[in-house]
Amino acid sequence: MKRRDFIRSTAGATLAATAARQLRAQTPNILPNKSIKPVVISSANGNKFKNGGDMTCVQKAWTMITQGADVLDSLIAGVNLVELDPLDDSVGYGGLPNADGVVQLDSCCMHGPKKRAGGVACIEGVRTPSLVAQKVMEMTDHHLIVGQGAQDFARSMGFKIEEDLNTEHSRKLWLEWKRRIDPEHYLDPDKRSGEARRVQEEMIADGLLDPRRVYGTINCNGVNAKGEVCGVTTTSGLSWKIPGRVGDSPILGAGLYVDGDSGAAGSTGRGEANLYGLCSYLVVENLRHGMTPKDAGLDACKRIKKNTIEKRLLNSRGEPNFNVNFYVLNAKGEYAGVALYANTFAVCTEDGPKTVASEPLLQGKPED
Repeated sequence: MKRRDFIRSTAGATLAATAARQLRAQTPNILPNKSIKPVVISSANGNKFKNGGDMTCVQKAWTMITQGADVLDSLIAGVNLVELDPLDDSVGYGGLPNADGVVQLDSCCMHGPKKRAGGVACIEGVRTPSLVAQKVMEMTDHHLIVGQGAQDFARSMGFKIEEDLNTEHSRKLWLEWKRRIDPEHYLDPDKRSGEARRVQEEMIADGLLDPRRVYGTINCNGVNAKGEVCGVTTTSGLSWKIPGRVGDSPILGAGLYVDGDSGAAGSTGRGEANLYGLCSYLVVENLRHGMTPKDAGLDACKRIKKNTIEKRLLNSRGEPNFNVNFYVLNAKGEYAGVALYANTFAVCTEDGPKTVASEPLLQGKPED
């Protein structure tokens, strides 16, 4: 190379390097994940039951997340507190049984970063179905295992199988329901439906049942500082349900849906209404298209309202006579709790755990 060509080439490289340094100095560092504050959001029972400990579900999960634990491991550890607490009769041990007095449990979980999911339905004898759902995700090529197969799988994974998950409280309520309802109810599905609802309303009026927990369930979603999103839903399902009934909780896209790039949504309330529209999937798709968590959730509530046309499911105002709640979290750490009718949800941030009001779509009460 000639000397003047070498000098020209060297000078050009020096100018390019200088320009690059100047450009970097003028351009702010973009570190989106650094601005994400960890959040855990759940149904209201996630900030109520402690199973004798000193932390609620959302507090336990948030603490583990901020200490560096995997997000899904943290959420499941949180819901385990509720599943194992005999005082909560909507999930796990002591969950309200089916029409035959048998506790059948459902659960599913989704891991955003790993793009994996697992679930179980109608599983009997295992207090923590969320942990079995996680094993389905981790140890199999399947997304859902049900009934006896789910119990056999749990046994093979080392879970203790118990003969009866009823507590004295849940069995007492089942016997009271059985006493009040027509003993031949199961032979006449139409009569059973009407009688079951009538007796359910009687027991609520008598203070035996909490109307917010007739449908059971806890959903819990979380995001860490890296923007990693996961979710889990677990339930004992509709109280006094037909044996074998599966609601929305273990179904991906209904009781729970997670997309690692967009966010998570889960639901509690009338599962059949949520199943029909796969509303958790709808909520997350709304997040993907730029909607806020609140607007994304309310859009799903509108879908449910529009699809509810059967007279038996409508109140005197012509609106749904049941509630459905959504717990929505995007990958930026923004969240919202929304519902058909006014309700509450739980959340834990750096400010600690708290229970706050949901954003309702409709005014009044479902039964009005």
